[in-house]
Amino acid sequence: MLNVTIDGQRLQVKEGTTILEACELVGAEIPTLCHLKHLAPEGSCRMCVVEVKGARDLRVSCATVCDEGMEVVTMNEKIHAWRRFIVEMLLADHHIDCFACSDTGQCKLYQYALDYGIREPRFKVEARDWEKDESNRFFDYDPHKCILCRRCVRVCNDRQVNHTLNLSGRGIDTKVGMPFNELFIDSNCVSCGNCVSVCPTGALATKSSRHYRSWEVTKTRTTCSYCAVGCQMDLIVKKGKVVGVEPADGHSNKGLLCVKGKFAYKFIDHPDRLTTPLIRKDGALTPASWDEALDYVVDSLQRIKVESGPDAIAGFSSSRTTNEDNYVFMKMMRAAIGTNSVDNCARV
Repeated sequence: MLNVTIDGQRLQVKEGTTILEACELVGAEIPTLCHLKHLAPEGSCRMCVVEVKGARDLRVSCATVCDEGMEVVTMNEKIHAWRRFIVEMLLADHHIDCFACSDTGQCKLYQYALDYGIREPRFKVEARDWEKDESNRFFDYDPHKCILCRRCVRVCNDRQVNHTLNLSGRGIDTKVGMPFNELFIDSNCVSCGNCVSVCPTGALATKSSRHYRSWEVTKTRTTCSYCAVGCQMDLIVKKGKVVGVEPADGHSNKGLLCVKGKFAYKFIDHPDRLTTPLIRKDGALTPASWDEALDYVVDSLQRIKVESGPDAIAGFSSSRTTNEDNYVFMKMMRAAIGTNSVDNCARV
């Protein structure tokens, strides 16, 4: 363990802990744009700079490891001026169209501009003639709003390991894109949407986000129902209707989702979805209450077991429920009913 001091607060941290991680332990808020929790430090945006006693220059907190006896200051005039300058430089090359942007209210660049008192940038870069890519079915890409934090590139290459995105060009002509300037629809993109989830601005935005703003919605933590991995996610709800999904930092997914978890949620409100159990009576499926349906299942299973024995009953489990639910189902079939005839639809 190492002894460090942050803004006068003394604490002990494990060897290898970064200054940013140590600051989080004491509740010191450090702005970041390029940092991603589950990847090695990037240190490219320089927004997370802090002052370390005895150091000549400001240090990038996300990429600087704590030393024994280190004393850190997270905010003073020098740090404030540096961070303000970084935001101004980013805004100089950013298409400022906040009223029409779907990321209004949750854009980190916009928030930092407010935090550091920037009404308009001092610098201006001549706009490039870049096309907006709206070819993907689920999200859009506007390179004029990109700040080159590389979060999308890194999550695509190092976490999703799909290697769809990269940087092309040099200097002010640098942009995030795909090999040979392909569109998303023509590339090897699998539409997982993880690049959208980590984008700190409106450069990558879901098509559904056009229809709501952050202050209009609530978020509800739940478990994805598409397979048994158990990915955690937040449902974005507006007026009682799910309008989007964001990945949560669960034990199994650690901030990632697949295309089904991220975008395939509209079945929730689909008009063809069953809203009540159905029991077949006189050859026709008729609506029933849950109590009636469960009593029917119990009575039928007990009758068949008495008449024909437990091996006349087989269980077919779901690959869309959790492993825990499947385990309980298996125990019910083998212990309560007494049959080993249990299968799962994941094999068909």
